[in-house]
Amino acid sequence: MPGADDRTPFVEGHRAAPLIVTDDAELLDDLLRLSAAAGAQPDVHHSAPVGKAAWDTAPLVLVGADAAVRCRGMTRRHGVLLIARDLDDPDLWRRAVEIGADDVSRIPDAESRIVGRIADVTEGAGRQALTVGVLGGRGGAGASTLACALAVSAARTGLRTVLVDGDPLGGGLDVLLGGEQAEGARWPELASAEGRVAGTALEESLPLLHGVRVLSWDRGTTAAVPAEAMRSVLAAARRRGGIVLADLPRRIDEVSVEALAQLDMGLLVVPGELRAIAAAKRMAAMAGTVLGDLRVIARGPYTAGIDETWVARALGLPLAGELPTEPRLLAALDDGRPPGDSASSPLGRFCTAFWKRALADRGAGSGTEPGPGSAAGAGCGTGAAMAESTAGIAWGGAS
Repeated sequence: MPGADDRTPFVEGHRAAPLIVTDDAELLDDLLRLSAAAGAQPDVHHSAPVGKAAWDTAPLVLVGADAAVRCRGMTRRHGVLLIARDLDDPDLWRRAVEIGADDVSRIPDAESRIVGRIADVTEGAGRQALTVGVLGGRGGAGASTLACALAVSAARTGLRTVLVDGDPLGGGLDVLLGGEQAEGARWPELASAEGRVAGTALEESLPLLHGVRVLSWDRGTTAAVPAEAMRSVLAAARRRGGIVLADLPRRIDEVSVEALAQLDMGLLVVPGELRAIAAAKRMAAMAGTVLGDLRVIARGPYTAGIDETWVARALGLPLAGELPTEPRLLAALDDGRPPGDSASSPLGRFCTAFWKRALADRGAGSGTEPGPGSAAGAGCGTGAAMAESTAGIAWGGAS
């Protein structure tokens, strides 16, 4: 079952507020600007806080060099930064020691680092999102459909869910979800993102479709984003917890490598035919150089003599499940209903069973957070197979 943090509403009523202590108007303007970039509304004091309550309880304290002397005698604590414009000031480091500052940062050189520290405390330091990427073994394998269905299914359970469209030539996941006219940011508006992107601000800027925050492409001519933008956006989405789904293209370039590096698990959708398996083997080899945990989702109908276990064995990858046939999928899409919209449909049951197992296994670990891209990233073993018979989930080795 998901934890309480995963069920936090999209727009939270209360957020941790950093404390700014400075009487330097120019420095204050800079720190307010950086706080806004991190999605924070800081508490501002022009002198040492009376009673020390604000100092002791603030998740982060930013002390201007002008105010360091007035902060002598305050409680020694972690999370105090001394902010200056001139690091050559001979008394600066002595003042930092006197107030117990963790570090000294200079504006403008350290602005991105300051934004990052503010974003960390504003957005919380809880468990990062379980991040799953979906790739097609060949064109038309159904990867985008599965990515949307998994996202809709996760959101239906109350999980905070973000769906990232990583394929600029795929036509746009917002279209597949019936939300091409929905207001909100698309990739071209975020293409210049670099450094630290505030997760809260990102989430609130995206269209909300069927409970899922969706970052897709517009209908313009933009066909790529910088690798730095992909890295920053995915990292921001992951910091908010819950579930992040990424629909990835059938090519390995600098941008897709950035996405693969942040995945806990990859799902390779492979139709049960020899040509598709041959294409998927090349795809798996390329993705496997970056992603440690790559699994197969087999999809029928199968060529004679082939089944889901044969597909996984041929690829040398664990079998994560068999994608069921969804007879009414096209009719549902025409009616404006997204993939996985019905929990009782074959695809809906498949996705429900997938998340039940993935989240349960993730929570069964030691409590440490595995790094993205690692084979342990999703907390799912690759030993003896387990079956969720109602949905065709086979969790484990492909032997």
